[in-house]
Amino acid sequence: MRTIDMRTFVVLTRTRNFRRAAEELNTTQPAVSSRLAAIEREYGRRLIERGDGVFRLTDAGELVLKGFETALDELDKVSAQLSGSPVVRAAPLRLGAIDTVAATWMPDLIDRLHAQFPGVQIELTVDGTAPLLAGLKNDRFDVAFAIQSLVDEGFRSFSPCTLQMIWAGSPRLIDPGHRYTPGDLARLPIISFPKASPPFLMIAPYFHDEKLLAANLTSCNSLYAIVNLLIDGFGVAALPAVTIRRELKTGKLCALNVTKHFPAMPVIASYQGLTQQDTIRAVVETSRTVAADFCAKVEPGTAWVE
Repeated sequence: MRTIDMRTFVVLTRTRNFRRAAEELNTTQPAVSSRLAAIEREYGRRLIERGDGVFRLTDAGELVLKGFETALDELDKVSAQLSGSPVVRAAPLRLGAIDTVAATWMPDLIDRLHAQFPGVQIELTVDGTAPLLAGLKNDRFDVAFAIQSLVDEGFRSFSPCTLQMIWAGSPRLIDPGHRYTPGDLARLPIISFPKASPPFLMIAPYFHDEKLLAANLTSCNSLYAIVNLLIDGFGVAALPAVTIRRELKTGKLCALNVTKHFPAMPVIASYQGLTQQDTIRAVVETSRTVAADFCAKVEPGTAWVE
């Protein structure tokens, strides 16, 4: 079995697309198809069900994938030992994250990954949950940290942490000594994340439960912009407490005393589970550790590991 055939099979099962596999391998789609056909002829078994939008590993394909990954990992380690250099991931490590994660423990994760994989290039994309999950499904990311999981064949998810949500506003706008009901909040200008985003979808039930609607609601796709709007007294917002801990400490923002708490927000990490690359496994485990370390050092009750 040629090494290039094994690599082609592993890349194809990860990308789930012949064109993207060909681009990553710097070859052509016919070459990818030819290599897959050669592997299936050698084993005498169909390894991938494909066609009409279906791409699924057969039981034999799952077995072959595990064997190829193990063999390629060992070959890479031997090459690294013979050359006297550490194993370096050739392709960039592509991470996607909502800005809440980017503003909290993502810098620690990037530092830890650079220490683990000297020379690795990390590409971080900050976006909303929906585009991040779409990008992960289309193989634009290796791991995505969002508020929802990617529920699809071949993908796995876990929750590295959960964040407490609080209502916050400028002391110029709100009364820190007042206890706000949902009705009180509904009469204030409210800033939220974009429509259809998970945090936005939490807003309506918060008020609908009390048969109230927010009368003055503005949506914004940037956490940084929302925080600055709050500081300027533009309105109030429900945000993860850890993302505004500096503003709360300096008094630029105040946490509202409310009669009804906003639901906590879990952070969900999703990744391609069809392949078990050492690097992706390391990113998953390191992100668990980094998130737990972050939760341990912030104010108790603002971020935690389930």
